[in-house]
Amino acid sequence: MPYLTSASEISDIVAEYTNVKTLWIDTEVADYKSRNPRLSLIQVLDNPQDMSGDRVYLLDVLDQPNIIAEFIQKIMINSAIEKVFHNASYDLKFLGNKKAKNITCTLEMAKKIPYHILPLPNYQLKTIATALCSFNNIDKQEQTSDWGKRPLTEEQIEYAYLDCIYLAQIHSNLLGLQAKANPEPATEDLISLSTRYSQLEQQWKLLNSEFEHLQERMKKAMQAQNISETSSHKLTSYDRTTVKATFSELARLAQTQDIDLDFPITLTQKLQKDLGTNLEQLSVDIEKTTSWRLTPKAQETETEDE
Repeated sequence: MPYLTSASEISDIVAEYTNVKTLWIDTEVADYKSRNPRLSLIQVLDNPQDMSGDRVYLLDVLDQPNIIAEFIQKIMINSAIEKVFHNASYDLKFLGNKKAKNITCTLEMAKKIPYHILPLPNYQLKTIATALCSFNNIDKQEQTSDWGKRPLTEEQIEYAYLDCIYLAQIHSNLLGLQAKANPEPATEDLISLSTRYSQLEQQWKLLNSEFEHLQERMKKAMQAQNISETSSHKLTSYDRTTVKATFSELARLAQTQDIDLDFPITLTQKLQKDLGTNLEQLSVDIEKTTSWRLTPKAQETETEDE
């Protein structure tokens, strides 16, 4: 886990990274709760097979804006290099923001995996690394330590390089789950899919019915007993206000007050029927969309001749 502090050393390794296809990157930020957070470390791994940390470089960029700018210019904006982050939206605040290209976020990847395939209570890096990669006893205590203080402690340095290892392993496992969740439709086994779908359909109807029934009973019971919270649930209310006006009155107001209300209106089937042949006098844009619905075929009953 080389720890680089000099601008020349960091520039040299950044130049090497320009020839790499994929980089796994993490950051540590000093004064992250203040109005002026400062990028402290950029951790970079260029070999996902490395579990020792030998290929994790810690780039100390604290108060080195020129080095940060060079990293952004040569790495972050370079569309030929895939940059993998966890919770990329946070790291990109310090590394090019919207200028950054070819970004992969393992947090977003995990969120898109169906829950039955990846049933997790949350999508924090620690949670995913433990569940998918069998990393145990992950200590995130150093995450909130003082990253603006120098020298860094041994615990901070160890924490910084381990996060890149976790990230690369998470990414690899999520790619496998992505493939499992999104197989090629043209080669799907429809018999197997149909069988499983039919099994789950009946179970879902039973569970959904009970779930909705229990939900209503809980809401009524908590209101009747004047209880806003239980050990597992919280009851909240909200008011929804709807403002309605007749179309003719709205049209008259717009005309008399010279209000620009020139926007398209969706003509429902009822409106089209009410307009009748008058619809032909309107200049309309017709948009057609195709929706697919899966319905079970009615079970055929065979009658036997007696």
